[in-house]
Amino acid sequence: MLRKLSYGAPGLALGIPAIPLLVYLPVLYADNLGLGLTAVGLTIFIARLVDVVTDPIIGIYCNQFDNPIGRRKPIMAVGCIISGVSIIFLLSPNQTSTTLYLLLWLSLLYLGWTIINIPYLTWGSDMGKDYEDRTKITSIREIFVLVGILVAGVIPAAASKFGYSELEAVKFIGWAAIGMGIIVFTNLLLFQKEPEKLILHQTEKPMSAIKDLTKNSPFKLLIVGWFANGLANGIPSVLFIIYMTHVLLADQTTRGYLVFAYFLSGIVGIPIWLRLSKVYGKHPVWIFAMAIACFAFLFVPLLSSGDIGLFLIITIITGLSLGADLALPPSMQSDVAEYEYFRTQQDRGSLLFAFWSTSTKLSLSLSVLIAFPLLELSGFSLTATNSKEKLFWLSIIYSVVPIVLKVIAIFIMCNFPLTSRKQSIIKNRLIKLEQTRGKKNAV
Repeated sequence: MLRKLSYGAPGLALGIPAIPLLVYLPVLYADNLGLGLTAVGLTIFIARLVDVVTDPIIGIYCNQFDNPIGRRKPIMAVGCIISGVSIIFLLSPNQTSTTLYLLLWLSLLYLGWTIINIPYLTWGSDMGKDYEDRTKITSIREIFVLVGILVAGVIPAAASKFGYSELEAVKFIGWAAIGMGIIVFTNLLLFQKEPEKLILHQTEKPMSAIKDLTKNSPFKLLIVGWFANGLANGIPSVLFIIYMTHVLLADQTTRGYLVFAYFLSGIVGIPIWLRLSKVYGKHPVWIFAMAIACFAFLFVPLLSSGDIGLFLIITIITGLSLGADLALPPSMQSDVAEYEYFRTQQDRGSLLFAFWSTSTKLSLSLSVLIAFPLLELSGFSLTATNSKEKLFWLSIIYSVVPIVLKVIAIFIMCNFPLTSRKQSIIKNRLIKLEQTRGKKNAV
């Protein structure tokens, strides 16, 4: 258990900057620095496009990299340095910062994050012994991520109490992420042993590996479903502060409490979804969680100024659903990686998680590119007084568009084929294959 906790702890440092990057950063540059909604949305999207190219390259390199220090540790160390420097500059802009400044440091941060995240996720996947053990490892990691997000959520609320602005609070969050990252990544990289290299793995040509992935139907279903659900989660996330400010008329302290309640509910939800998945399976439980979120979002357009209590209930329900989004799909991706290993007798875990990472980041960047221009098309303004009609359209974009996207994800995941029973069969056959390969190598 200690080994799993040591592996999961870096999720704390990865989670701390999640709120400012997803919730505060777009508003910070668009409103506080006056760069505009569409310009910021387009800049974030362009920065993510860089990841579309770099993620598969890093994934292929991680699959082939090996030295006495470790297969993943040197790569992750480089990513930590790049990410730390980028966070400092990205979350500490001045009034003269431009979209080029945002593009430069955001692109570098995404690159550093990719260099950390792909080998980190693959490390966890290789640690998992079976169908349920992978969910435990994923859940531990994502609980740490959510705790990090909670820490970041408390900072703006606490900062407002002491008279600091949201811009200053975001800077505090950046330094908290760096300080925590030094502690947890030092422990992981210096004192923890990596999982052993898989027996059946052989060197292969990168392009043939990428082309062959198209034959893996569970991978295709999962990544498309995850992408649709990522869009569904990303749009309300980037509009969270705007919706609370302009529709509910919530002050800075109340907004901080609501953000805190959302992610705390995610932590509470993870053990619930973990237990349910043991009984009913991962993808049926994930489908159920997405359906619950859809039901809660139906009531958002009915809210108006002062409905903080009702919105808190919706926030708690959707937060609980977030716990399933964080714990179950990454565990299912580990199952897909094992299936791919069985199907091809090739260790393509890093490559699979590279495409997973690309899908995640692309869906979040598209969320900004979709949400902000739609707001501007509706005539909504961050600075002027908005009519009831404009506020209604904000509510529709915030809630109804995500419902449509989640319904699409639900229909896709209804066809996901990997169950606990099938994964157990795959595991047993893999053990026999590895034993056979091991005997041949011994001879």
